[in-house]
Amino acid sequence: MTSFFSFSTLIILLACLALGAGYAWVLYGANKNLDKKLRSALAATRTLTVAALVFLLLAPLVRRISHTPEKPVIVIANDNSISVKAIQPSGFDAKKYEQDLRQLADKLSEKYEVKTYSFGDSVKQGLSFTGTAQISNGTALVNQLNDELLNRNVGAIIMASDGIFNRGGNPIYELNKIKAPVYTIAMGDTIPKRDVLVANVNYNNIVYLDNEFTLDVQVQAFESKGENVKLAVLENGKQVAEQSLAIGSTSFVKDAQIKLKANKVGVHRYTVNVSTVKNEITTKNNSQTIFVEVIDGRQKVLLASAIPHPDLATFKQAIELNKHYEVSTAIAEELERVDVYKYNLVILYQLPAANYSATSLINKIKQQKISAWFVLGAQTNLQSFNQIQTQINFTRPNGSLQEVFPYDEKNFTAYNLNKDALKQLDSYDPLQIPFANMMIKGNYTAVLNQRIGKVNTQSPLLFFAEEDGRKLGFLIGEGIWKWKLEEAKNENSYPLVAELISKTVQYLAVKDDKRKFKVYTNKSTFEENENVLLNATLYNDAFEPVNASEVKIQIKNSEGKAYHYTFSKVGNAYQLDAGALPQGNYTYAASTSLGDKKYIANGAFYVNAIITEYQQTTANHQLLNTIAQQTKGKIYMPTNLLNIVDDLEKSGQVKTITYEDRRYEEMINLKWIFAVILVFLTVEWFFRKRNGEA
Repeated sequence: MTSFFSFSTLIILLACLALGAGYAWVLYGANKNLDKKLRSALAATRTLTVAALVFLLLAPLVRRISHTPEKPVIVIANDNSISVKAIQPSGFDAKKYEQDLRQLADKLSEKYEVKTYSFGDSVKQGLSFTGTAQISNGTALVNQLNDELLNRNVGAIIMASDGIFNRGGNPIYELNKIKAPVYTIAMGDTIPKRDVLVANVNYNNIVYLDNEFTLDVQVQAFESKGENVKLAVLENGKQVAEQSLAIGSTSFVKDAQIKLKANKVGVHRYTVNVSTVKNEITTKNNSQTIFVEVIDGRQKVLLASAIPHPDLATFKQAIELNKHYEVSTAIAEELERVDVYKYNLVILYQLPAANYSATSLINKIKQQKISAWFVLGAQTNLQSFNQIQTQINFTRPNGSLQEVFPYDEKNFTAYNLNKDALKQLDSYDPLQIPFANMMIKGNYTAVLNQRIGKVNTQSPLLFFAEEDGRKLGFLIGEGIWKWKLEEAKNENSYPLVAELISKTVQYLAVKDDKRKFKVYTNKSTFEENENVLLNATLYNDAFEPVNASEVKIQIKNSEGKAYHYTFSKVGNAYQLDAGALPQGNYTYAASTSLGDKKYIANGAFYVNAIITEYQQTTANHQLLNTIAQQTKGKIYMPTNLLNIVDDLEKSGQVKTITYEDRRYEEMINLKWIFAVILVFLTVEWFFRKRNGEA
C-alpha cells in the first residue's frame, strides 16, 4: 500500500498544475491551426505532463506499507543416542515409531514450516534413527535452534528423547529462551533393569614417582540384591588390586577406595572392572579405563656451602614453597658424600670458599652439565672462582666488602615478576659484595642491577648466562636474608624475595628442549568421538621454525594396523587432524628432512571408549514432563505421537504472524509514473505531427 498526499502536498501539486497550465497556454493559447477540441486536449496533456515533471523535480516522498505473513516453524528433534536405541520397553515397535514420526512431519508440513533434527554428540538436520550417538547433548540442540531460528516464528518444538542428557546439563534452562511450547515424546524404559556398573572413578591424572595415590570408585547396582561381585584394577592389563562387594539392596551404591603406588615413570593405563551378574541388561558399563601419568616431577635442588649462613634458610624456604621442588642442604665435609648426579640444580653458596674449594663437586657439576647458581660473598675465593667458570672475571680484589643496593632491569623478560612489588626494592638493605673489578665475558641477561649510593650502575647484581649448553645464574652479594626480614616488618608486603628465588630456580632447573623436530598431541587421551589432533615443528640450525619440507606420519594401533597421513602447513609449523579413531592404544612415527639431514619423532596416545550412554539406563520421563509443563506443552508416549497434530491445532498457540513494513522512498523511483508521462508525450507528439505542427 502506498500513501501519497497530505495538505502541503496538495498545495504543491496545485502550484505545479498552474505552472503546467501556464506552459500549455503559451504553447496552445494563440494557436489557430488546430481544432478547438484537439487544442484543448493537447493543452490538458501538456499541462499534466509538465506538472508531473515539475512535481518530481521537488523529490516528494512516498510512504509505502507492505505486509508479509510468516508461517509458524515447527521443530521436530529426535534423540539419536545409544540409550534410546538399545534400551526400550517390551512391546516397543521401532519401525512403527519411525514411520509415525515421519508421518507427523509430513502432516505438519501441510500447514507449517517443519524443520527436522537429530541430536546426540552433535546436532544434524534431518531425522536419523541409527542410535549410534555416543552421548546425548540436549543443550547443544537448543543452542543451535537459538542460533538458527533467532527472531523466527517458532510455533512449537517436538522433542523425542528418553530424558537422559549426559552432556551440556539440563536443556530446560536454555529452552526458555526460545519461548515456544515443547511437546515431548517419552522414549526409553522407566523400569530399572538388572545391572551392575562402575558409575564413576575420581583420581589425580598426574602423580609423582614412588608416591601412593587413591582411586575413588563408585559402584552401582540395580535389581541385583544378594549378589556378590569383585572390583578389580588392572594396570596395563595386569591385576594390581581387588575388592569383594556384597550387594545389599535393589538400588545399591558403594564408594570404594583403592590405593596404588606409582613405581614407574610414564603414562599408565588402569582399567577398573566390576564382575558381571546373571541377566544384566548390558556389560559395557562394567569397566572404565583411566590414565595416570607418573612423573619424576620433583626437581631436586642442592644447596651447597662451606659455612652455615642465614641466607641458606631463606633460599630453602623460598624454594620449598613450590611442591615440585625438593631441597637438600650440604655444608663443608658433607659435600664429599653428595650424589650430585641426581640434582637438577646446584646452588653454590660462596663456593669455592677461602677455606673449602669443593673442587670435586664443582668438576662433577661441569662434567654432567648440571645447571648452577653461584652466590658470591665475603667467603668466596675469587681467584678460584675465576678458574672454575668463564663468564666472569674479578681483578684487583683487596679482601674488603662493598654495599650495593638492588634495582630492577626494565628489559628483563625471562620470567615475570610482580611490577608493583618491584618498588619494594627501594626499601631493601644493601647486599655485601667483594670489592673488586668485575668483567663479564659474552652475553648475559640481567634481572637486577647494582645501585651504589644513589647511582644506578649498569653492573648486574643478579643475572644469567650460558656455558657449554648449561644455564648459569649469578648473585653478586650476600645478605638476602635481610630482604626477607624487611618484608616481615610489613604484613602488607608482597613476598618478592620468595618469588625471585623460586622463579630463578625454576628458570635454571628447566632443561631446554633442543630437538629440531618435534611432534606432539595436545593431550595423551582422546575420546572415541573426538578428532585426534597432532602438531609438529621443524627448526633450522639457527633454531628458526621452518616448514618448507613435507612431514609424513604413520599412526599404528596395538594390532598393527597402520594409518598414513601428511601434515598440513600452518604458519611456520605443521598440523594434522587425523579424525576420530577407534578405541585402543596408538603409537606414531613422524619423519621429515631438512637439507641432507633426516629427522624422526615418535610418541603415543590412547583413544578411550565412551560408555556414558550406558551409565544411566533408566529413562527420565519426569524431566520430559517438567520440560513440557514449564513451556506449556504436553508429554506423549510413542504410540500416540500423531495426536500432536490435532493438539497443536486446538491449542491456539501456533499462529501465523504478519509483519508490517513501513518505509519512505522518493516518488521518482516509481517507474509507472514515467510510463504515464511517456504515453502523454507520445500522444501529444503524434497529434501535433498529424496536424502539421512542429
